[in-house]
Amino acid sequence: MQINETIAVVTGGASGMGAATARFLLEKGAKVAILDLNEAGLKTLAAQLDVLPIVCDVTREDSALAAFEELEAKLGRPSVLVNCAGICPAQRVVGKEGPMPLEAFSRVIDINLIGSFNILRLAAAAMSSRPEPFNSSGERGVIINTASVAAYEGQIGQAAYSASKGAIVAMTLPIARELARFGIRVMTIAPGLVQTPMMAGMPQEVQDSLARQVPFPKRLARPSEFAQLVGQIIENEMLNGEVIRLDGAIRMQEK
Repeated sequence: MQINETIAVVTGGASGMGAATARFLLEKGAKVAILDLNEAGLKTLAAQLDVLPIVCDVTREDSALAAFEELEAKLGRPSVLVNCAGICPAQRVVGKEGPMPLEAFSRVIDINLIGSFNILRLAAAAMSSRPEPFNSSGERGVIINTASVAAYEGQIGQAAYSASKGAIVAMTLPIARELARFGIRVMTIAPGLVQTPMMAGMPQEVQDSLARQVPFPKRLARPSEFAQLVGQIIENEMLNGEVIRLDGAIRMQEK
């Protein structure tokens, strides 16, 4: 699928990898809607880029349905989804104050996993109803989820985060198999250490220490490199049902 033929939806699009992806897709000729709960961030990015900003709580069915109604009314039926919305809290199962509150675990699962699936199911329904495919292969859409290397090497304090991202990895193949009959591909990117706003808020010595853990190149990944991989996945129709690590060969230690 050629990017300049697409209408793309990017969740978590107000900052970080989501914003970088929105910028990249726009530069390649796509029409882009960005979904985020951060209304101020949406307005800031929309002032810089020609995107459609939509306030959306990905964990709520009504909010997601309203977002897709607005998207289709203003841009049309989407052909690309990039799920970037997520949180990365750290909390031990048993801490100084006792066991982790169940609500804390559920919140991570709700946003990272259920939120991703909520948007995915609506995007898949919209893509599958496209009357004509884009090309002779019968392609109608591409869905790209975001996991993490924590799905494989979760650190102490990442039980909830790793569970949410591991589930995204696990659902990639069965959903790709199911949606194949519609000509919809499903992929997942598992980033390592990325220079996101959250990372930028850490002390420089901490950032430098983390960068030294990457075998090569010895630096944090740039959000633009995530966006570049999104573009490569969209344009290479043999990429389907797989998870790609974007991590410089890092394998996280226990803490």
